[in-house]
Amino acid sequence: MFIFGEHLCNLAVNLEYQTMKYIAVLLVLFSFTLNAQNSIKPKFEKEGELTKVMFYHDNGEVAQTGYFIDNKRHGNWTSYHPSGKKSAMGTYQSGLKTGQWFFWNENDLIEVIYEENKIINVLEWNNSDKKMIAKNN
Repeated sequence: MFIFGEHLCNLAVNLEYQTMKYIAVLLVLFSFTLNAQNSIKPKFEKEGELTKVMFYHDNGEVAQTGYFIDNKRHGNWTSYHPSGKKSAMGTYQSGLKTGQWFFWNENDLIEVIYEENKIINVLEWNNSDKKMIAKNN
């Protein structure tokens, strides 16, 4: 009888452990669901052949704006820091970076010249100073 009772006790402990494990998994999944509901979904708007898109940071500020054509980035794109301050601006041609791109940080402006997604030239601007960082010929 004692062995049978010990077996039931072990079974109950094991069942309790399994139940707690499932509850923990459900709580984690529930928290992911709540978190996903708080994130702002991108907005898409058709404009002729182009699709205008607006992505958002978790705080609700705009993260990026731009256009798609044939599921590739195309045309002017602008990116923003979570504070709302502009962080980058440039042009895509069928999914490839092209032309002048500008990247802002606290004190500097970085100008990058792209040709079919390849960096051709990089300039750093600090207030009124201009210096060449890299040139690719």
